[in-house]
Amino acid sequence: MELITKEYLKQYFLNNEIGLFATQNKLSIPILNRLVKKMNLGLGFRGIKVCDGLIIDGHHRYIASLLTGYNLEIFPSNKSSITGIIDWKLIELLDTDFDSLEKIQEHNKNDALRNEIRIENLIDLLNNS
Repeated sequence: MELITKEYLKQYFLNNEIGLFATQNKLSIPILNRLVKKMNLGLGFRGIKVCDGLIIDGHHRYIASLLTGYNLEIFPSNKSSITGIIDWKLIELLDTDFDSLEKIQEHNKNDALRNEIRIENLIDLLNNS
């Protein structure tokens, strides 16, 4: 799959029924692209947290899973009294990366551990795909 763009996501949200509801109003395109790449490689991910059809934790993983056909586990969670529904069509799509280089390295390390591969092998996979 090619890199995800704002325009692609806007069209996706307009033309597809999204099963779960958003509770955050921004998505990072760079994070989505990293997740899509890893899902296309078949790496395992932790599931997302959902309460009453609302995503409590895992918005980026959820959208990446829809874009790739990846099956994510859904775990029950709790919501607070301020948790509200955000229409996917109104979510701000940002080119800004929410993760620092250190955070990306931490995610890669955790992904390598979760998938029982060496971090060097994961980096090679990511660089060569």
